[in-house]
Order: sequence, then C-alpha cells, then structure tokens
Amino acid sequence: MPDRTQLLQAFDTLLQPERFRDYGPNGLQVEGGAVVRKIVSGVTASRALIEAAIAAQADAIFVHHGLFWRGQDGRVTGWMKQRLKLLLAHDINLFAYHLPLDAHPELGNNAQLGLKLGLRAQARFGEQELGFLGERVTSDGFESAEVLAQHIQVQLNRPVALVNGAQRAIKKIAWCSGGAQSYFEAAIAAGADAFITGEISEPQAHYARECGVAYLACGHHASERFGAPAVAAHVAEQLGLAHQFIDIDNPA
Repeated sequence: MPDRTQLLQAFDTLLQPERFRDYGPNGLQVEGGAVVRKIVSGVTASRALIEAAIAAQADAIFVHHGLFWRGQDGRVTGWMKQRLKLLLAHDINLFAYHLPLDAHPELGNNAQLGLKLGLRAQARFGEQELGFLGERVTSDGFESAEVLAQHIQVQLNRPVALVNGAQRAIKKIAWCSGGAQSYFEAAIAAGADAFITGEISEPQAHYARECGVAYLACGHHASERFGAPAVAAHVAEQLGLAHQFIDIDNPA
C-alpha cells in the first residue's frame, strides 16, 4: 500500500510546485497517517469537506485551496482550530496545490475548464503563463457573447455575469479560472474577443466596454471544480488508490 511520502512525490512530480511563485505552501500541509488507501478531492479544505472525507473514510484530502496563506493570522483559533482538530483527530493528510493546479496543461483547472466548455487552447498568456488562449473546438466560434454566456451557464450550471464589450461574433477566447480579474488586460493584449474567469471587480466592466472585449464571470468555485478531481484521480490510478470527489457547493 502506498505511503504518504510516495503520494507527495507523485503530486510534486506531476504539478512541479517549485516552478511557481505562490501565495502559500504547496504540497503536504497537514501530516496524517503514513499509509494511504483512499483520497478525497475537493476545491477547498473547508470543515464541510473535511467532515465529508471523514465519513468517506479517507486517509488523504487533495484540494486547490488549502489552509495556509501568506500574510494570514497565524493563530490556531476559531475555524482554523476546528478544521485542524478534525484532520489531526482522524489522522488525515491534507495536500494542497494552488497555482500549480491551475497551470497543469492537461489536468489543471484551466485545462479542465477549457475541456468542459469545449475550448481548445492554442497559447498561454499572463503572469506565470496561467491564462489559456484558444478557440471553440466544434465550430468557428460563438455568434455573440450572449450565446457564449448561455453555453457557459449550461455547462457549469450557474449564472454568468456578462459585460459585453465585444458586440460581435466571438472567435478567440481567453480564460483563467478563479479570481483572475487581473489577467483581463493581458487577455485584451493577446487579442481575445472574450475573457472567461470566476470573478469580476469594478474596473473590469469599464475595460470591457472601452476595449471591446466581452468579460464573463462564472463563479470562482464553479470555474475551479475540475482540476482537483482530475489530478487526484490520475495519481490514485497510478498508485492503486481509491478516489472520491466531493463537491461542497459554494455560490461565490
């Protein structure tokens, strides 16, 4: 039966966290039992996910959003104490990979989001080349930004906030999952007709209207549901482990 060290090595080999400047530690964040039989994957290491992993009899949890971030309050009180207490009491390992999980060219959040939406990546853009740029796989594009928004809403099963600066057919599409508002200007510079991400902030509406590029915000959580289960399933199969994805709903 694979142990915790072998599992960490498998994740690190696949995701190469040393390549990224990130906002928190990637890899093993909380040490649990040495032997691992089952992995539960999810988006965020919330108490609800930890409780669900305990019920599923998992030995390890693999997430995109871990417990520790640069600049946070380091005291173990309140919600942090509650989450850590559950992990330690049940000897569960917590693995978290942030930007490395976004960036993986086949199994990462952006690659899997593109696959879900029927988009084919042709280039990368933005800081640390996290953003993907490409076109629709099955046709020349979308008739309009409104049609693209409807397509995303159906595929992700959540409302899409659209600021339509394009007012034309959408052919070249840029996307970056999660809170990637700051990538919009790089997407515009790369020649995108539309930019898909999880969130929108106040400045992006003006950029969309003034630059003629559609901006589509489809939810931070909704856009990052696909990388963690893809990576965890891949590694679980490689090591002969059981795997279960548990999606804790989040309207954000």
